[in-house]
Amino acid sequence: MQRLILTYGLIAGVVVSIQLFLIVMLFADNPPTGPVGMAIGYLTMLIALSAVFVAIKRRRDHDLGGAIRFWPAFGLGVAISAVAGLLYILTWEAVLAINGADYVTRMMAVEVERQRAAGASAAELTALKAQMEQFMPIYANPLFRLPITFSEIFPIGLLVSLVSAALLRNPRFMPLRREG
Repeated sequence: MQRLILTYGLIAGVVVSIQLFLIVMLFADNPPTGPVGMAIGYLTMLIALSAVFVAIKRRRDHDLGGAIRFWPAFGLGVAISAVAGLLYILTWEAVLAINGADYVTRMMAVEVERQRAAGASAAELTALKAQMEQFMPIYANPLFRLPITFSEIFPIGLLVSLVSAALLRNPRFMPLRREG
């Protein structure tokens, strides 16, 4: 089972890490922020974490004879999500090491400009800048940054694990088709 966790966790982690790395490197000067950036990121996470569904189905059909209970399936999904999350953290840390701490500052500046273009008032922009300036020293500390980064992907993994375990506990849902 550890092999299954590592294999599918690494698959999910590599998919989401490639997207993260490419987006950040391609748009280093103008990082995507706001709804579009979030949509791209979370959609990629959802696609990558579909490996959880595939792994639970494989475990059910090939290792357990076509039946799996909810909690073991959910646990498998959570473990795969944790591996993917750790790879996501490592990729983000690599991106920060390559681009330097300036990347987060540029990301914040792009967000301020996006809010300005959306018609935010001077008071709202000042409050946003103050909030970002308060956040920077906290984010510079790895003890806070690493859990923040993990919390971006892991809830998606929990949701995919929950749905996958709920669906695949029913042996009639997408049963293995035997040729013959």
